[in-house]
Amino acid sequence: MSASESFIGEAQHCATLFRLGRDVEAGLAMTELVAAVHPTFDSKTLDVQQQWTFVLGQMFTCQEAQNWLALADYLEYELVELLTDSLSL
Repeated sequence: MSASESFIGEAQHCATLFRLGRDVEAGLAMTELVAAVHPTFDSKTLDVQQQWTFVLGQMFTCQEAQNWLALADYLEYELVELLTDSLSL
């Protein structure tokens, strides 16, 4: 399993936890995921880095507002799409 596949699986798992109302467990998993994913974007183009920054900002906004369903959507759809497009190149 490649790193991007692992990250995608972790993002989807995190999203599932948020949807199940397990926000504390999901928040911890998301923190670990973000810490692991973040360095992989350092070597990407400026456009990809800006997309990552935007998605990350939206995720943190949702977390701050305790909007777990929107956060789950960002993890499962936006982040997975960004990982698929940028890390598999």
